[in-house]
Amino acid sequence: MKIALTRRVSPSIIDCELTHLERQPIDYPTAVRQHAAYEACLEDLGCQVQQLPSDPGMPDSVFIEDTALVLDEVAVITRPGAESRRGETAAVAEALSAYRPLRFIEPPGTLDGGDILRLGKNLYVGVSGRSNTEGIRQLSSLLGPLGYTVQGVPLSGCLHLKSAVTQVGGDILLVNPRWVDPAVFGAWRRVEVDPQEPYAANALLLSEAVVYPAAYARTAARLEQLGLSLYQVDASELAKAEGGVTCCSLIL
Repeated sequence: MKIALTRRVSPSIIDCELTHLERQPIDYPTAVRQHAAYEACLEDLGCQVQQLPSDPGMPDSVFIEDTALVLDEVAVITRPGAESRRGETAAVAEALSAYRPLRFIEPPGTLDGGDILRLGKNLYVGVSGRSNTEGIRQLSSLLGPLGYTVQGVPLSGCLHLKSAVTQVGGDILLVNPRWVDPAVFGAWRRVEVDPQEPYAANALLLSEAVVYPAAYARTAARLEQLGLSLYQVDASELAKAEGGVTCCSLIL
């Protein structure tokens, strides 16, 4: 059974970091309900959900993916690019230490987990406002001896690489080509998001199931035409904080 490490929504989420979106009111009770439904979806797909408590002093902590990269061999604890988020890693490191040896990104490196797209033994890392070249260099140094390759990827117009591209099938990527050059990923088959849904490229692949935001019906139809099994969840409140469905869990 897979383990899904999650973290409860902070009551201070309205004070979250924002880069590309204008601040909107976030309804906290609704966000909590949506997050609970997301966790229920993970359980339905065979995950054992292990939930960490929220922290009023950490508005973005529900987006637990940014704090770590979990591989079969090790877990790398990141150093988030937003200084306000660096306190989030301690509780995640403690939880992950029960399952994996830990490695750490050190200053002056910065790295957000949302910038890391793993395709087999190849790791693509967005060079973004949150992940710098030193963080990417350290990740390569840590994981090269384990047989992983690490490649920096330019992006624009979005917060993280996985805002622009995610894996949705064994050989299929969902991509917004306006934010990242699809050619970077070589021979992978590609599905482009509907042009009217620029934020629709973030999806969470679990075995052969795809957890997907309910807001993007046009792009969802493109995925369903390929025979992909979508499990749609309402993540509208968390999206106001620049969050997506990959952001809210670490899958072991």
